[in-house]
Amino acid sequence: MAEVGRAAVRDPVALLPGGFWAAVAVWLERPQVANKRLCGVRLDARRSVGFPRAEACGHSPNTSPEQEKRAAARPCQRSPNGGLGPGPSTGPELGTAGRGPEESQLRRPQGEDPREAAAAAQLAGVPGQPGKVGVGEGDFPASDLDSLWDAFSRSLAGGNPEMLAFLTGSRAGSQPEAPSELDVVLRTVIPKTGPHCPLAAPRREVVVQDVLNGTVTFLPLEEDDRGNVKVEMSNVYQVRLSQSQEEWFISILIFCPERWHSDGIVYPKPAWLGGELLARLARWSVESKRSGFKSTLSLISIIKYSKTYQMLKEKYKDMVKVWPEVTDPEKFVYEDVAIAAYLLILWEEERAERGLTAKQSFVDLGCGNGLLVHILSTEGHPGRGIDVRRRKIWDMYGPQTCLEEGAITPNDKNLFPDVDWLIGNHSDELTPWIPVIAARSSYGCRFFVLPCCFFDFTGKYSRRQSRKTQYREYLDFIVEVGLACGFHVEEDCLRIPSTKRVCLIGKSRTYSPAGEGSMDEQRTQYINSRRGRPMSPRGEAPAPPAPRAAVGHAGHPDGHQAPDAEAAEGGAEARADQLWLSGFHAREKAERVRNCASLPRDFIDRVVLQVAHLLLDGEQLHTGSAPSSSSKAWNRGGSLSLAEVARKLDRGTLQRLKRECGGLQTLLRNNHQVFEVLNGSVHIRDWREEKPHRQQCPEAKRRLFSEAFKTRICWFFSHHPDGCVLPSDSCPFAHGPAELRPPQTPKRKKQVL
Repeated sequence: MAEVGRAAVRDPVALLPGGFWAAVAVWLERPQVANKRLCGVRLDARRSVGFPRAEACGHSPNTSPEQEKRAAARPCQRSPNGGLGPGPSTGPELGTAGRGPEESQLRRPQGEDPREAAAAAQLAGVPGQPGKVGVGEGDFPASDLDSLWDAFSRSLAGGNPEMLAFLTGSRAGSQPEAPSELDVVLRTVIPKTGPHCPLAAPRREVVVQDVLNGTVTFLPLEEDDRGNVKVEMSNVYQVRLSQSQEEWFISILIFCPERWHSDGIVYPKPAWLGGELLARLARWSVESKRSGFKSTLSLISIIKYSKTYQMLKEKYKDMVKVWPEVTDPEKFVYEDVAIAAYLLILWEEERAERGLTAKQSFVDLGCGNGLLVHILSTEGHPGRGIDVRRRKIWDMYGPQTCLEEGAITPNDKNLFPDVDWLIGNHSDELTPWIPVIAARSSYGCRFFVLPCCFFDFTGKYSRRQSRKTQYREYLDFIVEVGLACGFHVEEDCLRIPSTKRVCLIGKSRTYSPAGEGSMDEQRTQYINSRRGRPMSPRGEAPAPPAPRAAVGHAGHPDGHQAPDAEAAEGGAEARADQLWLSGFHAREKAERVRNCASLPRDFIDRVVLQVAHLLLDGEQLHTGSAPSSSSKAWNRGGSLSLAEVARKLDRGTLQRLKRECGGLQTLLRNNHQVFEVLNGSVHIRDWREEKPHRQQCPEAKRRLFSEAFKTRICWFFSHHPDGCVLPSDSCPFAHGPAELRPPQTPKRKKQVL
């Protein structure tokens, strides 16, 4: 045994030892957070067991020593169906075989949310749960963890006192002072794949958590050619929490360091465990923040997702080179690739569940650049995208990608009865309407939404619960809409380069097809109740509607009552040509630029001079001619907060800036030649400090910088009291009209995909 790292943990707010177990849970359930070489993990089973004890493995009156020796040495064998075969029968003290069925299920920690417990049960594969994680990937049946632990317990108590001492944290040959309950998890660790690193085989391991002693031990499993599965003794390591007087320590220990084999992926080098992992565990242990979101990719197979994502990434990576939009291609291309990979696996597993062969059809509402539509269509799913504004990149996809320019207004003319799925990927003002449109299109229509901007049915969403983040509150609102429309709403977290990456999915209904009429009345009443009525708590039914005479039918936005017979016989016909809720405004076709770039040049120049005057302590600025040379030190000016700068500007200027996104801060950042804005403060940029930074930039950025060299007049040469701090040959901007060069416009290669 060797200790590869130890860290003292300061706990000023008394979060330990609970914070330690929260940190362990991250490493157990989301190891890719710390080890970027991992794609993820599956939790296959979880059991509560006891420590193996030597006296429990003594000679039984009915068992000979030779029989016990053979039983202890017998590995756990895989059954013909791919799982572990039954292990030797044991009593209650040796494992879980002697416990009742209720004790063999997942334990829910005290105070855990029942919804989280249900999700954990789904991941663990508990019988009777609708989980599908790992289906068809050679999983061990959850019940076979008992057999595996029983076989391992016998081998420990019968002939491996060193490993038993490592597990218990005691001296070799000694026993735990008191029986301790263990939490044993069978998990599958999934490596990440890449173009130069094909997907390695997933590795299974048993994780033993001893809460009483503050240890968690990771035991890798190996399988021989005959299908026998046993614990591999080489790569065993343990994370331990200990206390000395009033100081806490977290340690990482390796059972047999001389036999440690590092594959660089699932099992890193001991130095990484004692350095990187230990530092993260120590930091996580004293972080009081808890995420209100589920772990990533909790509804689909991580292995299938990893393979599909890498395939799509390799197939569509050339889009980055020919991207004609002004948006960042690295972000948008790989984000849409990841969303497409998720949907393809989600739909593949749905076809397996329903016994379907035809690929699902879809419509992407507010499709934007249309890349998601292009990928899904190319991969064989019939569908189309609709957006109010055409993009340049649409012409590059080819005729097989169907993209339409048009506005979607929530009414009965914009329904999709023949479509399987509606997609809302950052669909803005349409986001809350997508569950409604899906519900009214057909009973079999499902939806997938990835909310970004916060919109209600007829405008911006207004916060009502300050104890939640705005993002969490808005997600809860979309869940509420889905419930009111009659959907079972599921939530998952995608792996995309975005801060808004939680998706909501409605795959099934809460009612039978015969109840469509009454459910549509409930939808109508809920939509109308959004006129200033408070939201229901998450997970509860919507607030009771107002009396029928006081609530207008969806086809009567003025509040007049529709006859009940008409609503029962054909609510859709009654709503024809009418908005489902008055006040909805589709996005304008012409996108208004609100990043201060469209402001008049003289207005921008005036604000820049005003702010520079403030930062230079009121020193007089030049307004067009080069300053005279001076021998005094170059004036770098001071630093002011954005609030202090705003207080010095006149009211008319501020009101004009407020109509732009980001306001004053955006304008100053746009003028990066003059100002540097950092952490809410602004100061004059000193270009002597920029040259070392430029040399460290990637080659692509250095090339762009060289193309823009001397294409603009130097602001400091023209306006600063001391002139430019750099000599003319070093300054990237022109010192006078004579040095100006014409701008170079890079030509993009056009390509039809």
